[in-house]
Amino acid sequence: MSTGGFSIRFWGVRGSIPCPGPGTVRYGGNTSCVEVRCGDRTLILDGGTGLRELGNEMLRNGAPIDADLFYTHTHFDHICGLPFFGPCYVPGNMFRVWAGHLLPDNGLENVLCGMMMAPLFPVPMKLLDPQLDFRDFRQGETLTPHPGITLRTAPLNHPNGATGYRIEYGGKSIAYITDTEHKPDGLDANVLSLVDHADVMIYDSTYTDEEYLKHVAWGHSTWQQGVRLADAANVKTLVIFHHDPAHDDAFMDRVGAEAAERRPGTVVAREGLVLTP
Repeated sequence: MSTGGFSIRFWGVRGSIPCPGPGTVRYGGNTSCVEVRCGDRTLILDGGTGLRELGNEMLRNGAPIDADLFYTHTHFDHICGLPFFGPCYVPGNMFRVWAGHLLPDNGLENVLCGMMMAPLFPVPMKLLDPQLDFRDFRQGETLTPHPGITLRTAPLNHPNGATGYRIEYGGKSIAYITDTEHKPDGLDANVLSLVDHADVMIYDSTYTDEEYLKHVAWGHSTWQQGVRLADAANVKTLVIFHHDPAHDDAFMDRVGAEAAERRPGTVVAREGLVLTP
C-alpha cells in the first residue's frame, strides 16, 4: 500500500557522452540518471553525470541519506557520475548499489573499483566502502528493496548486457528500458513483459528509424519503436530518453512534435522534468 507520493525526476537524459553547450541548454547534456521517489524512499536509476547534481541536491537537504542505486549496465556513460557523487563520501550515509548483468563473470564492486583505480582516478573505492553496499542479482529476478516497493527485472539487448526495470508502488508502475536494441522481426518479449500497461515507460530513443539503419548492432533503439511498443503494451505515457549527443535542442523539439502527433501525450525527457505516474 502507498505511504506517500510516487514521482520521477530526470537528472541526466543523454547517452554515450556528456554534451554541455549552447545547443543542449533546454534538454540538458548530462548522461543517464533518474530519481524515483516512492513515499519516503529514494531509488536512483543509473549513475551517469546527472548523478553529481542529484548528489548536490541531496547534500543541501542536510539529513542522513539512505537510498538505492540501480544500474542498467556498466558502460562508462552510466557509471561515471559515481566518483563525483558527494553523498557517498559522507560517513553515516548508506547506498545499496544494484546490478543484474555481471554475474557470474564479474561483480559490480569489482567493475566500479576498476573505474576508480590509479591511474584513472585518484580516490580508491575502498574509501567509500562504509557508505556503499553492493548487491548483484540475476536478470529476471524480482526485487523487493523495501516494503511496498517491487522491481521486476529482465535482460535487454545491449553489448555486454543490460537490465530493464519495472518499479511498482502504490498501484502504479514505471518501466525504465535503456539501453536496448529492438529486434527487426518483431517486438522484444522481455521489454513487453516489463512495460505491459505501465503508467510510465522510459525508453531508449537514441535514434530515429532513419538513423538506426546506420547503427545496427550498436545496442540502441528509436523513438518510433518506443511508440510501437507503447501502443502494443497499452502504456499510459511514453517518455523519450537517452538522447544522442548529436541531437541538439532544435532536433529534440522536432522529435517531440512528431512523437506527439504519432502518440499524443508522449514526453521528451529533459533535465529537471518531474513526472507523477
